[in-house]
Formats: sequence, structure tokens, C-alpha cells
Amino acid sequence: MNVCLAPCPIVFDLDGTLIDSAPDIHACVNAVLERHGTPLLTLDQVRSFVGGGVDVLWQKIIAARELEDARKPDYISAFMVCYQDATQLTRLFPGVEDALETLADRGHPLGICTNKPLAVTRAILEHFGISRLFGCVIGGDSVPERKPHPAPLRAALQGLGADPARPKAFYVGDSEFDAACAAAVPVPFLIYTQGYRQTPVDELPHAASFDNFAQLANLIEIQPVA
Repeated sequence: MNVCLAPCPIVFDLDGTLIDSAPDIHACVNAVLERHGTPLLTLDQVRSFVGGGVDVLWQKIIAARELEDARKPDYISAFMVCYQDATQLTRLFPGVEDALETLADRGHPLGICTNKPLAVTRAILEHFGISRLFGCVIGGDSVPERKPHPAPLRAALQGLGADPARPKAFYVGDSEFDAACAAAVPVPFLIYTQGYRQTPVDELPHAASFDNFAQLANLIEIQPVA
């Protein structure tokens, strides 16, 4: 194994990793449910549904509220009208911007691999003024598959110049979807413990964990990448 001394690509998940977007997602979900006369969901409930993309989000909402599955396209369409520019309640997690700037300054190519739709992803990166830091952005509709399938992460890594057969890189995320995706590529997975996961950290495959973005740059320097 080689320790990451030379700059290597680093790909990040978005929701629950770089941004706390659950409050905006919660507000948009409840706006749709209220319009249909359906009991609203709590923030914790919606947060637990985040990670698999919009389709999975609404599968879980429909199951939780025993709604008609045939109406899912209508729910998603109404949700997306609100969701496409929902930034008022979303925040960067503490230390994210400084950590990204540090990694970029050290020469690491940075990317995004998220199940959030690409247009919404780009809008949120622009909103926070960090889009310039990412050389490749893969959203939930950029390739046919979504995480935990490895294809989106492989696309992000290839976009950053990694060898698709033996990518020497890291994936940073917060959830079960991210852990499984990184393991399938495979690349070392670094898990942010303050995100949206539902499973104990020690039950997820990961190379290292951190709870503060001030730790990330130095953590990457000591991690084996292959």
C-alpha cells in the first residue's frame, strides 16, 4: 500500500457530507404532502430517507404514508418544482469550505458524486460559491445507474483523470450508499460521522472516519490509497 503523498483525486458525496440539506428537502416534501391532504413528515423522518436520490426518497415517503404508488410521478414532479432552487435552509457543514480549499491548494483534483439531480447539484454548488473547486460533478441523472452502483463514482474518478482500472483516489461520504459504492469500485472510503447514515459507523466498510472537516486534509495524507 502507498500512503497518499502525491496529490490524488478526492470525490465527495453532497447531501449529508458537504451540505446539510435535509431541512430544505423536508420543507419541499411537506409542501407536496400538504397539497395532497396527506399528514406531514418530521425532519428526522425525511432525513432518514435521504441518500438514494429523488425516486428512492419518494418510494420511502409513499411507503411511510401509504400513498398510491401510481401517483409517484405526480409527487416527484411537484417536488422538483420546489426542490430545484431550494437553498434557504441548506448549510455547508462546519469547516467544509476551508477543507476543500486546503485540498485544492495541495493539488488534489476534487469531484462530486451524488444521487441528487445534476441541475440541483450544480445550483447548490454555485449558491455556496464552491463550484470552481470541482473538476468533475456527477449527479443522480448523469449516468444510468445511481449509488450504490459503482458506475457514478467511476465516472467521477475518470473525469478527474484516475486510472479506471486501478483508481488511486478517495471517496468521502456519510451514508450506507456511499460506503457500498466505494467498496464496489473499490477505493478507500472516508466517512463523515455527522451526516445522515442510519447504520453504526463500525458496521460500514471504511478506511477512516472523521467528525470535523478540519481533520480531513491531514487524514488523507496518512491514508493508504492502493
